[in-house]
Amino acid sequence: MLYLQIINKEFVKSRIITPLIAIEKAKKYCAYQERAHSEVRKKLHEWGINEENVEGIISKLITERFINEERFAIAFARGKFRIKKWGKNKIKAELKKRKITEYCLNKALSEIDRKEYIKTLKEIILKKEKEIKEKSEIKRKRKLSQYAISRGFESELVWEVINENL
Repeated sequence: MLYLQIINKEFVKSRIITPLIAIEKAKKYCAYQERAHSEVRKKLHEWGINEENVEGIISKLITERFINEERFAIAFARGKFRIKKWGKNKIKAELKKRKITEYCLNKALSEIDRKEYIKTLKEIILKKEKEIKEKSEIKRKRKLSQYAISRGFESELVWEVINENL
């Protein structure tokens, strides 16, 4: 049976399913890739599960190790850094948006190797420098710094790398 549910001021088609079916679906959902508690909670609500059952399902998924906030945070940070070349500030903001605890957030960021982090920042800056046509050295450096900072890298580190390499 289908019904319309309001989520974030939008109507979403949802199915009314039983908690047992929801647990199995949630296990598959979590097995596919690491998920934050908030993502699973949102999905359960989309499936039409009431709040009381949602908390029970979440706790069952945690005890059966389908959900682990620390594991999610580490995988998320590692992936966004290595694949998308995001800096720690951007990763931190995204993890906070997903309601990850401060402990897990710090643990995830500490997993990023400092040498690899600086190497990636240098690569980003050097690649962007080739694209900038600006003649003025000051304006070129400002554009490079703005770009790197917008990617989530710390401003002090960005300026250190820019002044060291240009």
